[in-house]
Amino acid sequence: MIDRRRLLAATPTLIAAPTLAFADPRVASWPRALNMGTASPGGTYTLYGPAWGQLAAEKTGINISYRTTQGPNQNIILVQRREIELGMATMGVALQAWNGVGDWTQGNKFRDIRALFPMYDTPFHGIALKRSGITRMADLAGKTVGVGPRGGTPGTYFPLILEAIGVAPSAVRYGSASDMTGQLQDGLLGAFLFASGVPVPAFSEAETQAEVTFLDFTPAETAKLTAAMPELSPSTIGASVYRTAGRELSVVGMFNFAIGHKGLAEDVAFAIVEAVMDNNERLVQAVSAARETVAANATKNAFLPFHPGAARYFRSKGVTIPDRLVEA
Repeated sequence: MIDRRRLLAATPTLIAAPTLAFADPRVASWPRALNMGTASPGGTYTLYGPAWGQLAAEKTGINISYRTTQGPNQNIILVQRREIELGMATMGVALQAWNGVGDWTQGNKFRDIRALFPMYDTPFHGIALKRSGITRMADLAGKTVGVGPRGGTPGTYFPLILEAIGVAPSAVRYGSASDMTGQLQDGLLGAFLFASGVPVPAFSEAETQAEVTFLDFTPAETAKLTAAMPELSPSTIGASVYRTAGRELSVVGMFNFAIGHKGLAEDVAFAIVEAVMDNNERLVQAVSAARETVAANATKNAFLPFHPGAARYFRSKGVTIPDRLVEA
């Protein structure tokens, strides 16, 4: 069960990264500064967030600072409370937040969050040390597994995923991706399961330190997962994404979106989205997962209202955004 009290208790310890200094906002009425929630070290959000934040800051003149969080769940909580104005979330977690389902929401509906732009697909997969003899998800029965931070997408979903495919680990441990990698190398974990843009930095680091086996899903497991959780969809990770994988990985995934508070001015939201989406080449140079940060992928969102400024941008690019998906 996700312990919301622990999730909220972590808020005061958020770490602010250096703010990019710009003289003044491009428009006098715009805010001078905005805050963005990212995630714990070792995941893609910690690279992707500052990368798109820098583009937005350069183009708008608005200073953007970054706060290390536990991931999507906490980003949504903080945006809802307007302790931050910008964040990132996987659509599965956002769906839980919007409807007030999932243990971490405690029945609360987070209705002040708005979609800004599509980021990338998050595939669920894992690694185990080759010497452990673990070669598939079914081998994790009775083993200790790490799943990332409690407030992150893998920490939220992997316990549900394992339950859905009938795998009962002896224990589930939570922590940052870098901490999970260390515990794996020390033999404290049978496997480290994660979901992030690929390549997962922590996985790439782990395969340089020891021989690892990449864990994915069988067709039967994928069928069970997509039936139990419609927010998941079948996906693949190319054989060349990881240096030592040696094969294409069959995974399930869900899309990530940048989110903002509904109180952002429409022209500010438009300018932020325009800055990111019109400079995809620069974003890809900073983080390869941004290859999927393209206007056409705005259609990956089927439920979370777009901020009016974001909807205006995508409609200007010929993307159909239904009126029901636009809300001030």
